[in-house]
Amino acid sequence: MSDRTPAIDYAKSHSDAFLESLNDLLRIPSISTLPENEPDMAKAAEWLAERMRNLGFSAVEIIPTKRHPVVYAEHMEAGPDAPTILVYGHYDVQPADPLDLWETDPFEPTVRGDDLFARGASDMKGQIVAHLMAVESMINTSGLPVNLKYMVEGEEEIGSPNMEAFIEQHKDKLACDVCLNADAGILAADTPAITYGLRGLAYFEIRLQGADRDLHSGRFGGTVPNPGNALAKLIAGMHDEQGRVTLPGFYTRVRPLSDEERDELAKLPEDEAWWKAQSGSDVLTGEIGYTPTERASARPTLDVNGLLCGFTGEGSKTVLPAKAMAKISMRLVPDQTSAETETSLRQYLEENMPAGISWELINHAGGEPSLIDVDSPAVKAASKAFLQTWGKAPLFDREGGSVPVVGIIQKRLGVGSLMLGYGLPDDNLHAPNEKLHLPNYFRGIETYIHFTHEMAE
Repeated sequence: MSDRTPAIDYAKSHSDAFLESLNDLLRIPSISTLPENEPDMAKAAEWLAERMRNLGFSAVEIIPTKRHPVVYAEHMEAGPDAPTILVYGHYDVQPADPLDLWETDPFEPTVRGDDLFARGASDMKGQIVAHLMAVESMINTSGLPVNLKYMVEGEEEIGSPNMEAFIEQHKDKLACDVCLNADAGILAADTPAITYGLRGLAYFEIRLQGADRDLHSGRFGGTVPNPGNALAKLIAGMHDEQGRVTLPGFYTRVRPLSDEERDELAKLPEDEAWWKAQSGSDVLTGEIGYTPTERASARPTLDVNGLLCGFTGEGSKTVLPAKAMAKISMRLVPDQTSAETETSLRQYLEENMPAGISWELINHAGGEPSLIDVDSPAVKAASKAFLQTWGKAPLFDREGGSVPVVGIIQKRLGVGSLMLGYGLPDDNLHAPNEKLHLPNYFRGIETYIHFTHEMAE
């Protein structure tokens, strides 16, 4: 095993400075969605670029996109035989609203107990700065044993609208052996975990049109098609009694869960009581034959996200609506694609739409699912790093949500992404009083040091 002790000792002796470095970045209100914060976005990008220059990275660039820039840097001194790791992160944050629910200023980092409170502390300035501090610890001691590239964007919190074009344009520059995505978390402060799978997303809006105007339900009810009734029936028919989605061909490309994978997911501390407590629901539903954890992370779904039809104000209005609308999202698993899912939904609507109703299907968003081999060198290196830092091997889980950039990197660069970060489920992401558990921040720095050396070996 290569000697990473000097780097770990350096990290421990510089813990105060490393915390202040994080605080400096947290004080910058880099809110990507608000035009008034554009100067702060530029300031945060420059902060990262300057930090990378001071560490001796070459080719440090702030590369413009149609909205917010990407910070790129590389350190390639380990040589052509060493692996090249692309580190992905984002420097933008969500708005702090509602401000009255914050106990302290969201952009003045405040320590209470073992937690650091600030907007962006966990999502994800804390994660990206932890990696930079690990790199500093290695460069200033025994050296960096791998080649590193950084790609830190400023638009993740608004859906990364320019990332695919950026990666396609710069794919030669971004070539690597694996991507380390630091925008990740673990199950609990004392329970390390590696997320090896992410679901994709297909999001649609269905619009139905009946008569050319709203009609009196007493005069016309029962004589002309009602888009509200039609939409309700269509939605009801999208699942069968087993909780399975009925769209034609929906499961054709769904990769089945192996017995080994189901056994691994069963080790997670997420029994039915846990899911009920997390959701606040007394009843769990879904596809029969699968556990709640499997249904929420490793099986495809279809859900209504919004409905609008007719009169929805207080009291009564006897109207036969002319229009009805629903927003539908589907979470996808390997090897489904968002394009094929749209074809499946369109076919279902064509086959089941009643006469007299015209309709439109709008595709609002799509992202592909991703899966990294748990036997890959990167996952094995991360497992060893967790064991050396936390004193226990990580659990393996699949995330039910979507991280579009992971699929984009797989598609455009042809490499998988290792999700390796230290956020906690109760870190209040996107909510007031966002926090970072400080013991994890410092353990995270050590874990990144171990991971880098394990990858080099």
